[in-house]
Amino acid sequence: MLILLPPSETKRAGGDGASWRPGALAYPQLSAVREQVIDALVALSGDEDTAARVLRLSARQRGEVAVNAALRDSPTMPAVDRYTGVLFDALDAASLDASARAWVGEHVAIHSAPFGLVGAMDPIPAYRLGAGIRIPGLPPMRAVWADAVGAAIAASAPSFVLDLRSEAYAALGPIPADVPQAYVRVVSEGPDGAVRALNHFNKHAKGALVRRLAASRPDVAGPDALMRWAQDEGIVLRPTAAGELELVVAPVTR
Repeated sequence: MLILLPPSETKRAGGDGASWRPGALAYPQLSAVREQVIDALVALSGDEDTAARVLRLSARQRGEVAVNAALRDSPTMPAVDRYTGVLFDALDAASLDASARAWVGEHVAIHSAPFGLVGAMDPIPAYRLGAGIRIPGLPPMRAVWADAVGAAIAASAPSFVLDLRSEAYAALGPIPADVPQAYVRVVSEGPDGAVRALNHFNKHAKGALVRRLAASRPDVAGPDALMRWAQDEGIVLRPTAAGELELVVAPVTR
């Protein structure tokens, strides 16, 4: 099983790994596109005003331009540790035991805007670039990545892909139709049976789901096996008419 996660806008600074090199990442067939995007992002960062405008940075976020400018020389850390925010805080990969962390490294990939798909343990530097940004000199991110990422997923021949990405990142790398897959939406169900989608708690639920998977490390070769595992774990994961999976969490009270 391959689990796809979105990145997070917030990231830890620093790291103790060597500076980024294309060959250090999983999915090596993406290396040429990665180089193209990184070159354009670093070039953009040579003009702080233009970069701040293109990246939609506030005055307090302008320091992110310097982060991008130094991207090729900055220290790295595993991608799953680099990202912070609700999903990655719930996953809390740093606190997993060695076996669970190794499982994450084997089964989880994170879809980023500058690097495309990377393995959870791939060393990456800090950066600032979102799925909706168009870097001068490049096509929109979807046009940059969609075909390349889809081909990379197909080439890895996963038995099943569990897609936990946001819709914006799923658009940057649609999974080929002939690859067994399921897209997950997080919902809550009220006492009257009414179902509603969640936003903030969507991210938390996805991170918690991956943590539970890493802790138990089930043999999952398709959605049916995943739902059987979820039922054994007391997790409500059910199919929808649209061919997706609903992860049902408790109603949010305020």
